[in-house]
Amino acid sequence: MTRLTAPARRRFLHAALTGCSVLGITVSLAACATPIFPFIPSHYTFSRQQVQDAVQRKFPYQRTVSQVFDVALTNPVVGFLPDTNRVSVKLDARFASPFMPQPVDGVFTLSSELAYDAASRSVVLKSPNVDNVSVSGQAQAYTQQISAAAALIAQQLLTNYPIYTFKPDQLQFAGVNYEPGTITILTNGIRVQIVEK
Repeated sequence: MTRLTAPARRRFLHAALTGCSVLGITVSLAACATPIFPFIPSHYTFSRQQVQDAVQRKFPYQRTVSQVFDVALTNPVVGFLPDTNRVSVKLDARFASPFMPQPVDGVFTLSSELAYDAASRSVVLKSPNVDNVSVSGQAQAYTQQISAAAALIAQQLLTNYPIYTFKPDQLQFAGVNYEPGTITILTNGIRVQIVEK
């Protein structure tokens, strides 16, 4: 039985490698085996730096909120919250308003769920919430208004914002379509399960 099994395995591997060659793909054995059914990856993992780079493209950002606050946001820092399965973004903020004697600097932190948007083939930020707003000095009297402005900006700025877009060939093999399933926030990355449609 062992004799028959080994040649069968060799024939399968030879066919798989030949398939790669026919497609004009010049890759190592390991790289070739990875996307070939049934060796298609069960998940993809995105690093913190990939998410940071994606979010960074939105900044710096300036907006007038409710014709009351001029808000400038800079220096986003992405973090992972595995306990709540959310992504956090910490931002430097500068608020100016005719109701405040001078512009105020502060920091606010928001967090967001992740979801898969099939239309764009992207993992997107979903339902961002402002978790913390920190301002100093006289501006503390306006914390409630600043928090409301920050929440509005978070919704407008980051809802459905893509942090990773799949290429078509990452979600299809041999006529079989795949799609992202469960999205899990890890301490050092985001793991997206890949399942058959």
